[in-house]
Amino acid sequence: MKSIKEWAPEDRPRERLLANGADTLSKAELLAILIGSGVQGKSAVDIMRTILSDYGDSLMSLAKASVQELMRYEGIGEAKAVTIIAACQLANQRLKEDLPKRMRINSSADAVEYFRPRMQDLPIEECHLLLLDQGMAVKGSVLLSRGGIAGASVDVRCLLRHAILGQAVAVVLCHNHPSGRTQPSRDDDNLTRKAAEACQAVSIRFVDHIIFAGNDYYSYQENGKI
Repeated sequence: MKSIKEWAPEDRPRERLLANGADTLSKAELLAILIGSGVQGKSAVDIMRTILSDYGDSLMSLAKASVQELMRYEGIGEAKAVTIIAACQLANQRLKEDLPKRMRINSSADAVEYFRPRMQDLPIEECHLLLLDQGMAVKGSVLLSRGGIAGASVDVRCLLRHAILGQAVAVVLCHNHPSGRTQPSRDDDNLTRKAAEACQAVSIRFVDHIIFAGNDYYSYQENGKI
C-alpha cells in the first residue's frame, strides 16, 4: 500500500484541495489532512475511511467518540484523536451558525430544525426552553437543567420565570435522551402537563415538548398530547 507521499500529485488530498477546492474532497480525505500521516501499509486516508465506516460515515457520531476509543485504531495517538474529535465538533458548531438568527417556529418541524444541531449528540441529558415572540420568531433559548445519563430535573417555576423575564409569548420545551430511546417517560409526561398548565395560567402558549434521541425525536404536539 502506497503512502500519500507516493500517490500521484492529483490524488493527494492537500494538492487536490489547493487545485480544486475543499468541497471536492471526501470526509475521510479532509480528516486525513488533519491527522497528517498514516502507518506502514496504511495511508492517513485509509485510516480515516476505516474509522468513519465504523461510525456510520457520520461526523456527528464520530464527534461522540472518546479519545480512548479512537486510540484503539492503529496509527491514532492521543494528539490525532483529539484533532479528529475537535474537527467533528467544529463541524457541528458550524451547523448551529447556519441557523437563521430570527428563525420563525411555525410548526414542530421548525422547532426540531432549530434544536437538532444543539441536542442530538449530547452525551448527558439537557433541557432547554425556546422563547418565541408574538410572530413566533425566536427570541432566544435558555438552558433549564443539565444532568447525567439518567436524567435532568426541571423546576417548572424556573421555566416560567425565564419565559416571563424573556417576555415570551410562546415557548417550546426540549430535552434529550442519551439512552437513544425517544419514548417519553412518566416524568416527561408529568413535566409536560405541569409546564403546559403553568404557561396557560399566565397566558403564554406552550407550543410543544420535543425529546431527542440521536437522530430521532418525539413531539408531544405531533402525537396529539398537547
